[in-house]
Amino acid sequence: MDKDTILRLVAEVPDHDGFPLVDDLHARFDALAAAHPDRVTVTRIGTSRLGEPLNAYRVGAGSHTAVIVGGVHPNEPIGSWTALHLATTMAEDPDTAAALDTTWHIVPTIDPDGMRLNEAWFHDPHDRVFYSRHFYRPAPDSQVEWTFPNSYKSVYFDQVLPETLAFMRLIDDTEPDLLVSLHNGEMGGVYYYLSEDLPDVIDVLHAVPAALGLPLDTGEPESPFLRELAPAVFAMDGIEEAYDYLEELGVDPGEHIHGASSASWALRHGALCMVAELPYWSHPDADDQTPTDESYADLLRRCADELGASGTELQEILDTASPMLTIETPFLEGSRAFIPMLVSTPETDHARADREPADRMATVAERFGCEDLVRCFRLRYGGMLLRALEAETTAGTASAPLRRLRDRLAERYALWQADAVSDAAPIPVRKLVGVQYGAILACASHVAEPTRASRPRLVTTNQPGGS
Repeated sequence: MDKDTILRLVAEVPDHDGFPLVDDLHARFDALAAAHPDRVTVTRIGTSRLGEPLNAYRVGAGSHTAVIVGGVHPNEPIGSWTALHLATTMAEDPDTAAALDTTWHIVPTIDPDGMRLNEAWFHDPHDRVFYSRHFYRPAPDSQVEWTFPNSYKSVYFDQVLPETLAFMRLIDDTEPDLLVSLHNGEMGGVYYYLSEDLPDVIDVLHAVPAALGLPLDTGEPESPFLRELAPAVFAMDGIEEAYDYLEELGVDPGEHIHGASSASWALRHGALCMVAELPYWSHPDADDQTPTDESYADLLRRCADELGASGTELQEILDTASPMLTIETPFLEGSRAFIPMLVSTPETDHARADREPADRMATVAERFGCEDLVRCFRLRYGGMLLRALEAETTAGTASAPLRRLRDRLAERYALWQADAVSDAAPIPVRKLVGVQYGAILACASHVAEPTRASRPRLVTTNQPGGS
């Protein structure tokens, strides 16, 4: 499948108003299976922690195998429409399906319990204030994506969630040629992770957002140790690189690293792994390489101190509230995990800044990325702590001091909401889906090439139980 064909297919992605709720998403997949019993097979692969069946939908019968999983982070629902559009196309468009010669194993959402806790904003994903106020993200050790077995130096992790176990079994049962974990970010531009340096794929990864009028995100990467394969395309390295980087900085890696990712598990089978990260809102500064008058080191220190101060505020409220809290909600679990991470941010970023040349000026894109991360985390985790306190006030179990504490946090949170970027442009959902869909087609097309070398099987890794 050539680039022009992929761009044509991307342009045909229909628009949507918001994102589907979990029940609606499952109903749409079940209807597709019922309409095409000869092309779509449903297999139960596990059970969520709250008892919901986890199904994989096998579409087609090609000679290559792909595993596509949505909801790996339940606050990232762009993949819901992507997964459904991909499944529908491969079931109903025989020419496209034949061109890729792939058997697709598609999981609409691997964490339905967590996704339900975000559903309040799914109908209106364009309002960042509303989104953040109803935001939920599981604590790291409760995230499906980051609870795969891991063993490296001082880190050993085997607390695999039921959903993660289902994901692991699907990978092991299918031994995929391609794994795509459906993620998305929030603000800025488009960027990708790729497990191999593939110029033909990267060319399409750049062409798709350009055709849709979306900027690449060429500012501050998610993690400072990432290897850039091309602008806005990063190598999908394992936690070993993150561990070694933190260790070299003098920061205890065990405080930051626990489980491994789904890609680490799929690489045991020689899979090509890809993630397309894309925002709900775009901003021109995300791709602006103009130098600013602030050094990169000073930018890191300034933003780290701002985020650390916000974390300290939230930590003080959480510590004061904790003896009065009686309901162990997922919001409370997440707050207890994420807020201390905000408090500890200055340690790592100051250590990074001390190694940067004093005369290296930050770009506009880097400044925007660093400053918006402060806004993002304040809004996310301040909102989650508010939801934890409101669980008590709504249930009628909140004492008078706890209600006053809730009001104090709400007042502070309102100031952070007012600081949200006002000139960010919401992106039509069809463009967001188009980026993920086009990236999947590019990778599947590469895998299906007759000249692609035979892939290795069950490569020895550092995973507990790896073979």
